[in-house]
Amino acid sequence: MISREQGFKLLNKYLKNENLIKHSLAVEVILREIAKKLNENEEIWALTGLLHDLDYDYTKEEPEKHTTFTAQILEGLVPKEVVNAIKSHNYQHTIQAPETSLDKFLIAADAVSGLIIATALIVPSKKLSDVELKTLINKFKDKSFAKGCNRRRIALCTDVGIELNEFLKASLNALKSIADTLGL
Repeated sequence: MISREQGFKLLNKYLKNENLIKHSLAVEVILREIAKKLNENEEIWALTGLLHDLDYDYTKEEPEKHTTFTAQILEGLVPKEVVNAIKSHNYQHTIQAPETSLDKFLIAADAVSGLIIATALIVPSKKLSDVELKTLINKFKDKSFAKGCNRRRIALCTDVGIELNEFLKASLNALKSIADTLGL
């Protein structure tokens, strides 16, 4: 399996959009936090989050190809479970249905990272440190806020052992730990 450093080099080779790189770092840290909670392999889960959108710059106009190119790039470099999870986060366009905890938490982390960042951007300071869990929960419930955020994807966390509020708290704390990197 490639190291985190090698994964980060791959990320920078294939992704040129700074916001997509930050998004990948956000999903990485959320999955690492959830892996800790579930006693899963933190390195595998974090690497999955880091690399989940590796091909996005190449496939954004063709969503049916998203994750397929990533799977080809990563073949033999990471465990099969990483490739399967990455493919399953685009399950509506691939034949890889989400089945494992890693698959489902990648989908949930991908979505919740956007909700948390959108919430940070509406607090007066625009800082993650000033986002409270109560505010995040209210924004999750407010369907008119961050309309593009698929709340059903976030709620997948409940299918695999973590209550929604606990997942929101863990995800928020994870992002706060890299707030400087995210510029928030």
